[in-house]
Amino acid sequence: MHDAPTTSGTGPTGGADSGEPLSGGLKQRHLTMLGLGGVIGAGLFVGSGAGIKVAGPGIALSYLIAGALAMLIMRMLGEMSSAMPASGAFSVHAERALGRWAGFSVGWLYWFMLVVVLAVEATGAAQIANGWVPAVPQWGWVLIFMLFFTGANLAAVRNFGEFEFWFATLKVGAIVLFLVLGLLAIFGVLPSSGTYDGDPVGLAHLTGDGGFLPNGWSGVVSGVLAVVFAFGGLEVVTIAAAESDDPARAVGRAVRSAVWRILFFYVGSMLVIVTLLPWSSIEPGKSPYVAVLDRLGVPGAGQIMNVVVFVALLSALNANLYGSSRMVFSLAERGEAPRGLLKVSGGGVPRRAVLASVAFGFISVLLNLKWPDSVFLYLLNAVGAVLLFVWGLIAVSQLRLRRRLEREAPAKLTLRMWGFPWLTWVALAGMTAVIVLMLTDATARPQLLWSAGATALVLLIAGAREVRDRRRAAA
Repeated sequence: MHDAPTTSGTGPTGGADSGEPLSGGLKQRHLTMLGLGGVIGAGLFVGSGAGIKVAGPGIALSYLIAGALAMLIMRMLGEMSSAMPASGAFSVHAERALGRWAGFSVGWLYWFMLVVVLAVEATGAAQIANGWVPAVPQWGWVLIFMLFFTGANLAAVRNFGEFEFWFATLKVGAIVLFLVLGLLAIFGVLPSSGTYDGDPVGLAHLTGDGGFLPNGWSGVVSGVLAVVFAFGGLEVVTIAAAESDDPARAVGRAVRSAVWRILFFYVGSMLVIVTLLPWSSIEPGKSPYVAVLDRLGVPGAGQIMNVVVFVALLSALNANLYGSSRMVFSLAERGEAPRGLLKVSGGGVPRRAVLASVAFGFISVLLNLKWPDSVFLYLLNAVGAVLLFVWGLIAVSQLRLRRRLEREAPAKLTLRMWGFPWLTWVALAGMTAVIVLMLTDATARPQLLWSAGATALVLLIAGAREVRDRRRAAA
């Protein structure tokens, strides 16, 4: 193990240059599949039921709006990360664009969000595994998963890449197969089985039961609120790009290949669901994908989807452990976290950063198992809307860095944000609208307020550090 060198040079974009001491073991195929599979998780396979219940068939529009916002954010990330690849990605970009307080704030908020969500993923996967093998208690499965992925992340970055590649391949394959079966059923190609009679479904479920927008546009808006956070996770691909053989080119390719396909998977699968099933029959908390497969007579549909959700949860656990370790490592590189986290193994793995992240992840899991409806619920609420604050700083950073890059290093702009600066402002307006919606929604308001409190606390600490540093410089 050795200390990672700190980077103190200043390039055309200001701040530190990107002399990364980490391993370069990630391949283009790893990043491409990470970009595709990173946002396909349990939120889509199970959580989409809640969105359908409030929006009806209009949930397709809700996903289209939320997905468009996520695509804009991903394009901004791609532009900045291809020009300035770094293991801290948007935290480094925020520091270069707005100052140390911004890099500190967005980095620690994102790390906090990942290690808390880790607990949800580990516990959810353990519940499924416990159903398959009841002899192993739920806490035992949590321990197995955490130890396994900690070991994988400590060994080499290519282990993370390989796991995510195959996890993403399975998830993408499941979505493609679902879309194919759904379209065959819609056009009456599938033979009669289950409750499906083999006749073309037509538009009956889209136009009946209250029409395409049974709850009006307010239902679509509520649907956006229910599904927008399912797109969280796309940010990890820009963090991982710094450990690829050619970061600038790799992140550009990953972003280009992912954005349209992700939107196609989400919106396409929602259209299949609401075309084949009456939207009123969907039950929140239960997978609408299982309901469709049951209707088509697919044997063992529930267990098939359990396997897919299980893989999705483990994939998210693996990605969040990786992303949180690289984020806290980057913070340490810039003096925003303890320097002891800069120890890097001979293979280029920040092992202390991995252990620090998994340690807090273990604490979160214990809180989730012991006090799921009290202590852990407060923690979960505190990070529930943090993604919006992170996305907001990404957009503001891109607004400032794009102008600087155009002026000082235009050759680095190999991937450009669409319609700059107007679409960046549209994204910021969209995030502001979601925050206003959360304030007016009784169920989402506590989450927003707790997250705002956590953000305010981090900003207060960042401000206090700025004041301290200025006083030291003046002394």
